[in-house]
Amino acid sequence: MNSVQRPALSGLLLAAAGAIAFSGKAIIVKLSYVYGVDAVTVIMYRMLFALPFFIAMGLWAERQAIARENPLTRRDVLNIMGLGFVGYYLSSYLDFLGLQYITASLERLILYLNPTLVVLLGWALYKNPIQPIRMLAMGVSYSGVLLVFAHELTLSGADVALGSGLIFASAVTYAMYLIFSGQMVNRIGSLRLVGWATSVACVCCIAQFVLLRPLSAAHVPVEVLWLALLNALACTVAPVLMVMMAIERIGAALTAQTGMIGPMATIAMGVWVLNEPLNIWIGVGTLLVLSGVFIVSKYGAK
Repeated sequence: MNSVQRPALSGLLLAAAGAIAFSGKAIIVKLSYVYGVDAVTVIMYRMLFALPFFIAMGLWAERQAIARENPLTRRDVLNIMGLGFVGYYLSSYLDFLGLQYITASLERLILYLNPTLVVLLGWALYKNPIQPIRMLAMGVSYSGVLLVFAHELTLSGADVALGSGLIFASAVTYAMYLIFSGQMVNRIGSLRLVGWATSVACVCCIAQFVLLRPLSAAHVPVEVLWLALLNALACTVAPVLMVMMAIERIGAALTAQTGMIGPMATIAMGVWVLNEPLNIWIGVGTLLVLSGVFIVSKYGAK
């Protein structure tokens, strides 16, 4: 293997590992709910354990930026706080709430509509035209989610509608983050933005727990703490770094396409760890979602 091939291979491996690690988040959250804790408590512990790492990431990136004479302005700080609140805190909280009502497989399929939502928001906010092939691709993706949703609705009733609505709202808020963070990434850098915006989200999750729950609610089974630590390190901090390293090696487009392994990993782990059902509806729905997202990513504008 020559020196040109090594970065490409390592980039693909990092992108795949990051996608699989991200996908494990839903599985760990579902396992935590078995012990009777709620979404506010679960997300608080996840963010509490992740906070030191994101602060360290932000400080390291800030030091590099100051060396390049690129300090944050007051407007930058306000924008980072807003993006952290909407794109990481609100999106994560809605996701954790939704997972109380639906399977991890359906959750991942809904979240994977994110590229299509970015396209739709770009059209609604900036009048970016949508090519016919991308419109067709989005129709394919949404039909796949609707197929799985309709099947689960007949099995679990209104809870599926509530959970799917919360997860879809989570996907919309994260798509808003992606839309509005584009210019900031170019100005202050991706590592710097992720480090500080995620730190803001961590503080919001901890403050939410302090405001909404008595301190006695922090006493949880030790298994919940271990699951939260695993979620923070393996499914939050590590995949953020792996995906960023992958983008450096193979670019954002190929990293995103490699990330399509994520929904399949979630379904596999859901069946193996949570004993979730695996049937023809989920299989066909997943194939439709992945096909549509692949086309949107391949032919999507910047």
